[in-house]
Amino acid sequence: MYRDRLDRLRDYLKEQHLDGVVISKPENIHYFSGFTGDDTLILAGLGCAYLVTDFRYEEQAVQEAPDFQLHKNLRGILTEVSDVINKEGMKAVGFEGGSLCFSWHRAIHSKLNAAEFQQSVNLDFLRQVKSEEELQCIRRAMDIGDEAFAYILSYIRPGISENDVAAALENAMRQKGSQRPSFATIVASGKRGSLPHGTATEKLINSGEFVTMDYGAVYKGYHSDMTRTICVGAADERQRRVYDTVLRAQMLGLSLIRTGASGKEVDLKVRRQLDAAGYGRYFGHGLGHGVGLEIHENPRLSPSSPCESLEENMVVTVEPGIYIPDWGGIRIEDSVAVKNDGCEILTRSPKDLIELGV
Repeated sequence: MYRDRLDRLRDYLKEQHLDGVVISKPENIHYFSGFTGDDTLILAGLGCAYLVTDFRYEEQAVQEAPDFQLHKNLRGILTEVSDVINKEGMKAVGFEGGSLCFSWHRAIHSKLNAAEFQQSVNLDFLRQVKSEEELQCIRRAMDIGDEAFAYILSYIRPGISENDVAAALENAMRQKGSQRPSFATIVASGKRGSLPHGTATEKLINSGEFVTMDYGAVYKGYHSDMTRTICVGAADERQRRVYDTVLRAQMLGLSLIRTGASGKEVDLKVRRQLDAAGYGRYFGHGLGHGVGLEIHENPRLSPSSPCESLEENMVVTVEPGIYIPDWGGIRIEDSVAVKNDGCEILTRSPKDLIELGV
């Protein structure tokens, strides 16, 4: 698996007329080598592959990255990477401009004998289409999120805090095999539901309020992402109307996902439906984003998405929302794998309006 990824990376280096690249982004280090430790750099060349790390990770590196030559960091990681570049006689070396900080770039460059270290590259695009092994990890992470949702429905009641709910969700995911939360768990109840990224607070949940929960698990480095909004007690007429509007928009988005679809067009069609329903001004973020080793990655479903054609086995979210100040909000989010004839919905939790205690 990792050799195939290295081969694709080397093909890209040839296209860019590069002899090698310094990889500093943790997700890309994991993707190309299998290594999961910290404080590490990769130097990948047309005929070599080095993993530069220190004593803490030497044994782990040998176990996780057998396709890479271990280079021990004894004098400082920037000095060691520079020495390997010099030893290999590289002339043109790229770096991840979105990850390697300026001071590190200058420090490496100052230690090179003959290599040019000026070309910034973005390797993330090589991760967009998922292998079957990656999809299996993502499916498991999604299952963990679904299992946590089933549990939390029996836990939520009036009088407990948003923080209580977030902690219970995270604990449930841990017990099911999650390494950590994908991101700071969002639990927004009542009027706080108008905050798209309203992370949990000490606010107590009251009867009659919506509760929006956006959270995810991590399994073998791969993330899940889902959102469900439920009502504690009976929903009123306005709550039902807005919820139904979001649900219909989300179902439209799912129906549009397939190989060849444009990220911009999928977003636009959902946005138009919300506009026609009178709620367009209350939907201010993109419809979705890629999910994998990062919780937010390409491709995007948004008004500015550069993705002109979704490819099979890309994984994206579909998450329209309505956020009304001083009233509250609703978001429904599934993660899906793009397929030639539609999409595989990876999030299986129910989406019909749930009214707890009714």
